[in-house]
Amino acid sequence: MKRSVFLPVVLAGLLANTIRTWAQLAPSASDYAAERAERAKDLTQPYGWFSLVALEWLKPGVTTVGSAKSNSVVLVGAPAHLMTLEQSEGKVLPTAVSAGVTLRGQPVPLHVPLTDEEEDRAAVASGSLRMWAIDRGGKRYLRVKDSNAPALKSFRGLRWYAPSAKYRVEARWVPFTTRHTLHFLNQLGQVSDAEEPGQVEFTIDGRRCTLTPLSATDKGLWFVLRDLTAAKDTDQGGRFLYTDAPSNGLKAAGTVLLDFNEAVNPPCAYSPFATCPLAAPENRLPVAIAAGEKRYE
Repeated sequence: MKRSVFLPVVLAGLLANTIRTWAQLAPSASDYAAERAERAKDLTQPYGWFSLVALEWLKPGVTTVGSAKSNSVVLVGAPAHLMTLEQSEGKVLPTAVSAGVTLRGQPVPLHVPLTDEEEDRAAVASGSLRMWAIDRGGKRYLRVKDSNAPALKSFRGLRWYAPSAKYRVEARWVPFTTRHTLHFLNQLGQVSDAEEPGQVEFTIDGRRCTLTPLSATDKGLWFVLRDLTAAKDTDQGGRFLYTDAPSNGLKAAGTVLLDFNEAVNPPCAYSPFATCPLAAPENRLPVAIAAGEKRYE
């Protein structure tokens, strides 16, 4: 019995020492070089976030799409009359498509609702264009990506702060004892709610701060945060930070490692056609965190 009690205590002590050692290590640019290079590669792949060229609300009724100016949605580089969509009660049905337009490698089936999946396989394809009928707040939008997008051609690289051990922080995971709802806006001005199980508490520059994740699972935590660097140096809508969930689960107090050197911009930092969540009021920090990705210029 004593052994079974002693072992968790030893493991907890080892974990605490590991966390302190990790936080105290002085990082170098080379420590983050590979993941930062990989991020730039992902963003600028043929249908990455830099390939966005349009986002159009599909109003109830008929929407015509193509390069002809008579269309509801005019797309440069598309056939004159690429397709006709009919939206009713949240369902989007193609009612006409031009030759060569495909879905999952096959001709687009007419009068069959398009899914709201945002995976590559769910895209309607025409030449260099890829299109999705995405759902945001119960409304359907036509999202369009183009592997020949001007933003892809003019990519100038990402900007980062130099890594700093100061911004590797040991935080406490504190489960909420009562129901907690996170209210946040997205780039479209829509308000959404998310039920969250807890928050992290930490101290930086002598200030006690808290962050509530937008998504929390046993696999990891996703934070949308904004700090004082947003005034000049980082994205004004906020940044994303991902980290592992506490090792003992979300229902018990624990420890979380926050590495703000890994904070990244949301897709909206690169395109006006993205629909990102913005940092909720409770995730707007009263400190400047000069770490991670800077504003894209």
